[in-house]
Amino acid sequence: MGGVSIARPQDLTSALNGNPASLTQLRGTQFMFGGGWVEPTMNLTQTSNLPTIGPDPLIQPFSAKSSAPGTPLTNIGVTQELSELLGFDVVAGVGMVTTAGAAADYRQVPQSNGTNSSILLLNAPASLGVQVTERFSLGATTSLGIAYYDGPFVGVGGMTPDYALRGTLGANYLLTDSTTIGGYYQTQQSFKFRDAISLNVLSFSPNLDVLMDLPENLGFGIANSSLFDGRLLVGMDLLYKYWDDAEMYSAVYDNQFVMQLGTQWTQGRYRYRAGYVWAENPLDPAPKLNLGGVTQVGGLPAVYYSQALLAVTCQNRMSLGLGIADVLPGIDLDMSGGGMFYDSEQLGQFTTTSLESYWLAAGLTWRFRRGSCERVRVPDTFTGAKDCSL
Repeated sequence: MGGVSIARPQDLTSALNGNPASLTQLRGTQFMFGGGWVEPTMNLTQTSNLPTIGPDPLIQPFSAKSSAPGTPLTNIGVTQELSELLGFDVVAGVGMVTTAGAAADYRQVPQSNGTNSSILLLNAPASLGVQVTERFSLGATTSLGIAYYDGPFVGVGGMTPDYALRGTLGANYLLTDSTTIGGYYQTQQSFKFRDAISLNVLSFSPNLDVLMDLPENLGFGIANSSLFDGRLLVGMDLLYKYWDDAEMYSAVYDNQFVMQLGTQWTQGRYRYRAGYVWAENPLDPAPKLNLGGVTQVGGLPAVYYSQALLAVTCQNRMSLGLGIADVLPGIDLDMSGGGMFYDSEQLGQFTTTSLESYWLAAGLTWRFRRGSCERVRVPDTFTGAKDCSL
C-alpha cells in the first residue's frame, strides 16, 4: 500500500516502527517474520579531476555503474494484547526492523580512487498502545538502533558501528465507524562514529569522529473503508522529515515532504493492494562544506561528489501487493513488489548521478487469541462489546 500505515496498519511491524497508537488494532498474540530484497541501479559520472586525502589524492574523470549488490532486508515483530491481565485495553510489542540498507561502490574503476559508501541500520523497537476510550488511543515507542556506516569520504573512511536511541509518540482517533485518523512524532536518532576517518597520510593528524543523525519525523494519516460495503480500504499518509536539523544530512539535504497513497480490496480471503508515493527530492542545491564534522578537501566540487553518493532523487514510486488470510490455519501470507522510477541529477559543474530501483518482499503472520478479550466486531473497527469468555 505504498507504506500507508499510520491510521490502519496492515502488518504489525508498521505499527511498531510507525504510529504505536495503532497497536490497539492488533488483538491476541501476533508474530510476524518478513524479508525483502532491494535492487538499485546507480550511475555516477565525474568529468573533472577532484582532490582528496590519501596516498593517491586524486579522483579522475570516469563514468560507471555502482557494483554494490542489492540489499536484503528483514523485519521481525511480536505483539501481545494485555487486556485480560490488566483489565483495560493495552497491546505491547517488540521487534527488529531494518531501517536503512544501501551502498554505492565504484572501486572497480581505478579513476574513482576507491570511491564507496554504505550503511546498514537496524532498530529494535519496544512499543505500547493504550485504548483510552472506545475511539481514542495513545502509544509510545523506544527504539535502540545499531548502525554500520562507511561515509562518503574517499580514501580515508572505514565501516564503523554505533548505537543510538529514538522515541515515538502517537495517537489515533476513530472519527466514524469507517474513518480513522492518526499521527505521530519521532525524535532524532543521533549516531557518533568514533575514529571513522583516518588521516594516516599525516602522521601528526588524529582520527576524526563522524556525526550522523536520522531526522525528526512528523506523520499524519487517514484511512476510510466506507466504500463497497467495507471491502475497499483507502488510506493516505503525509510525512515531513527535518533533514535540515540532522547532522551530516543537513549539509546535503533540505527538509522533505512525502505523500503516500494506498488502497486495499478485500475479496474473501484475499487482499489486493496498490500504492503510490511522491517523495520530494531532498537534495540541497547549495550544499555545505562540513559533513558530519568533517570538512571536505576540494571545496564544493568534493561536496557535490559526496552528495552524489547520498542522492535518492526518485520522486515517484509505486507498489503492488497480495495478502492471503489463513494459507494455513491462523497463518497469513503477504507479498509485495515495487519500484522507484528512474531519475538523474546534475550536481555542480562536474558530477552527475542517476538512480532507479525495485524491491520484492514477503512475510508470514501467525495470529493467536490467547490472552485477549475478543471484541464483537463492527466492520473494520474494534468498537463494540467484549466477550471475555474465551
